[in-house]
Amino acid sequence: MERADIVRSDKGHVWHPYTAMEAYIAETDPMVVARSEGPYFWDVDGQRYLDANGSWWVSTLGHRHPRLVRALTEQAGRLPHVSLAGVTHEPAALLAAELAAIAPGSDRASLPAGERLSRVFFSDNGSTAVEVAIKMAAQYWAQNGRPRRARFITLSGAFHGETIGATSVGGVPLFREVFGPLLFDVVHVPSPAEEGGWERAFEQVRAALRAHPDEIAGVILEPVLQGAAGMLMYSPDFVRAVREATREVDTFLIADEVFTGLGRTGARFAVDLAGVVPDLLCLAKALSGGLLPFGATLASERVFSGFLGAPQRALYYGHSYCGNPLGAAVAREVLAVYRDEDVLGQVARKAPRIRAAFERMAQTIPGLVRPRALGMVGAVDLGGGGYLARGGWRVYEAARRRGLYLRPLGDTVYIAPALNLPDAALDELLAGVEASLREVAGG
Repeated sequence: MERADIVRSDKGHVWHPYTAMEAYIAETDPMVVARSEGPYFWDVDGQRYLDANGSWWVSTLGHRHPRLVRALTEQAGRLPHVSLAGVTHEPAALLAAELAAIAPGSDRASLPAGERLSRVFFSDNGSTAVEVAIKMAAQYWAQNGRPRRARFITLSGAFHGETIGATSVGGVPLFREVFGPLLFDVVHVPSPAEEGGWERAFEQVRAALRAHPDEIAGVILEPVLQGAAGMLMYSPDFVRAVREATREVDTFLIADEVFTGLGRTGARFAVDLAGVVPDLLCLAKALSGGLLPFGATLASERVFSGFLGAPQRALYYGHSYCGNPLGAAVAREVLAVYRDEDVLGQVARKAPRIRAAFERMAQTIPGLVRPRALGMVGAVDLGGGGYLARGGWRVYEAARRRGLYLRPLGDTVYIAPALNLPDAALDELLAGVEASLREVAGG
């Protein structure tokens, strides 16, 4: 099809996510992407773009990594799909074992068996991975002697997904307020990245736990890095303190590692930076390397054992494609690529360059504030306008003219590229971001 025909069909029928559709239809000249490879994609006119955001943080190994494509193709030729309800298959069985083998705490011989993240429940995406964790926590307490435990503590600015349960534990007002009548009650505490530091936030977490020990089913966190809130970063000390506080009242810590898991922060899991083991851990995005929707919730042996016994104690939850053979086979290959290509080592080598570049930009370009970086994430703010601010979108347009895809979070301009980004591409990315910021902010 001609480009104009694609855009006409798109604007006539497609409802885009996170998009003000009236303005999009009237004003936007969209990228029409035709193909991708490595850190780049190309539009139908042949223009190449460097993907600075890893296509919403999923393409941690770049686009169309040949090993992932081969794993997908080979699995499709054998077994594309079968239900996982009372049935199993090799990719899911082996993937679950491999995830348990690399889970936080798996290398600690002294870790009690009940605390090991030894059980894996598969789902479709990050939202459902979180939804599973919420239901596991609530049902566990309901049928194991603490039925009043049905509330969760969550952070201001938290983003945990789009299903109703995940939205309930979210903390971005724009994403949740309209659904208020549908959401269950939670305890919101300040983000540890906000003014006052992590100690202030922790005191409110501890106070809520001590005030309502029989009501709190768990504390859910995006460990160390809150993505959708504007790439907010905070000390691992907060995660460590919250883990100890949940132990005091014997309730659960849920780590939402949908964005941070598998190397984004420089560690395999962000909770590893704090040296803690949660009771439940949610994964998606990087898990299938940008090829397929795929998610997983890792649960401790203690949580799992709370569902054993009579049939009515089972977790009656699932999706048609949970643990599907295609996604599981690709996820296994993702883990293999991480091992074989030393992806975490690559992040360790590149992260200082990202940090230095964003600090330099904030020092030399007027109006930029709060430079920050962690692992393969770098961010800076043009102001304090929040998610609907337009400053970042002016940078987006300037970057697009330079062949960069740089989707902002309001006034927050950030990068979260493929973890295996070649050095030359990283040079190109950092130079393009700086030039785009200078064009918009001056300097």
